[in-house]
Amino acid sequence: MDLKMMLRMLVVGFVGAALAGAGAVGQTHKVAKPESVVRAVGVYEWTGDLAKPKASRLIPVTVFIDDELQDAGVYLARPVPLALLSGNLYELQEAGVAKGGLELAYARHLRAIETATGDSLFDDGWFGYGNFKASVVEKKKTPALKASKEIAEVKTSKDDGRPHFSGKGPKDDSGKEDSGSAGSSSPSTSSSSGSGSGSANGSATPADADRPTMKRRSGSDSDSSGKSTASSGADAGTPADDPDRPRLSKKPASDSSSDGTVPGDVDGQSKSGSSSGSGSTAPPTTAQGGSADDPDRPTLKRRTPEEIKRDQKKEDRASVSGVGSLNDDPDRPNLHRGKPTSAMNEDDLPKLQGLPVDMRQMVAVSDAANRPVHEFARPWEDDKERSAILTKMQVLARTQLAGYGAVATPVAPAPAAAAAKPATTVAARRAAAAKKKAAAAAPQIALLDEELRGYTLSYGGAATYVYTAHTAGTGAALDYVTVVAQADAMGELKPAIQNVTDEAHLDRTPRMRLVDVVDAEASNRASLLFELRGQRTRQFGLYSVIGARADQRFLSGTTQ
Repeated sequence: MDLKMMLRMLVVGFVGAALAGAGAVGQTHKVAKPESVVRAVGVYEWTGDLAKPKASRLIPVTVFIDDELQDAGVYLARPVPLALLSGNLYELQEAGVAKGGLELAYARHLRAIETATGDSLFDDGWFGYGNFKASVVEKKKTPALKASKEIAEVKTSKDDGRPHFSGKGPKDDSGKEDSGSAGSSSPSTSSSSGSGSGSANGSATPADADRPTMKRRSGSDSDSSGKSTASSGADAGTPADDPDRPRLSKKPASDSSSDGTVPGDVDGQSKSGSSSGSGSTAPPTTAQGGSADDPDRPTLKRRTPEEIKRDQKKEDRASVSGVGSLNDDPDRPNLHRGKPTSAMNEDDLPKLQGLPVDMRQMVAVSDAANRPVHEFARPWEDDKERSAILTKMQVLARTQLAGYGAVATPVAPAPAAAAAKPATTVAARRAAAAKKKAAAAAPQIALLDEELRGYTLSYGGAATYVYTAHTAGTGAALDYVTVVAQADAMGELKPAIQNVTDEAHLDRTPRMRLVDVVDAEASNRASLLFELRGQRTRQFGLYSVIGARADQRFLSGTTQ
């Protein structure tokens, strides 16, 4: 092997090692630490107005911690569960949008006591009680300014809006300008004139005592002591010299004048009141050329940006540090409007008992981090779309009720349209007759208290619809139906959850009542939160719906 071949092999090996090292460096990346999420979900129940409820309570449902869903009613109960500690803040949500806040004041562990009226039923377990706080209303954005279609007309005026020292004189009662004070005389002429008339033609005008005047003084107007003297022909409109009136004087080159007065003194007198340089004068201020030791001292001196920064640094160095915050004192007095939440009890926040008829529910979420709002409600395009979806959901519900054995009741016929035109073709007449015959042969099941909600459980996910209703009757004849369906790629509804039960068999098959949707894991994916209400017990369950398939994510403990 010759020398050239060896050199070529060494160069190739060196280049290959360099490329391999560069590739290794390019592939390295920083792995971010996964976010630790601690999030609690509960159900807030109340009666009356939401802002001022008559009675209320919070039922803990889940705690998402260490990437797992725990039962919030028993998690870290030492003795109070973690989700019900006093001071916890909950956000009341409706389809992911905040509607208010709840600050927990106290928690109680109750035991159900069966009574004849059943008022104390469903009161078993841990419950939290707090003070409702309305959410802060965001300020409405001002609409953007738009160019006007009409061109504004600009009108000229003799008055340009700027101040003038010599302008038009005052007008008399008739509106004519007074020629006596036309302002034709110059400042030098008026100051040198001894008549004090203020005009060149000698016709004096009434002087305005409140009008500011500018007077130029000559060297002969001040005596040797620095005191200004008024000439015998002073302007009648000029007010007499006020000894307390501030004056601006130019600072001489030397520190003291020939007569021993301090430069800048008012009327040539020192701060001590002496006109001689006996040494008893007070130190001059900054306006008089003194020092700048007092930062709160008023001054007329205009400072440069560099001087302002230098003064701020001096103040920072002179500030007191290391004392600590006054908020650390637990005994310091605090001012509150009303009674603080931490001091409230059963008298201030009445407890809700049983299941009143007018009881309402809302999802409550407590999270240590502030997260962006994610609304899961799906608005309807128009009434036609909602009517079409409602019709399809009614068909699914009636199919389930018929299979359960619900008794069909004839539905009152709809009012006939006025002046309906008869069918003209044979095919149309046959179709109308077949439709009428089918309606008469198979009466539909009446559905009461229908409720239809639409959601989008994730970004870009399929529309999910929840329908609930019940039939007429009492006892075993009163049936409850709940249907959850999701639209496929073709827009057809595929049922994911279908629940049918009756009033007499709630302990065997509990009734599914939708509370709302909630993001229990802070993953921007919502789950359906249902209340499974039995005859004497109830539970709360989370269900995720993906591809028209429902999975039960969590089921809380039984509350009797």
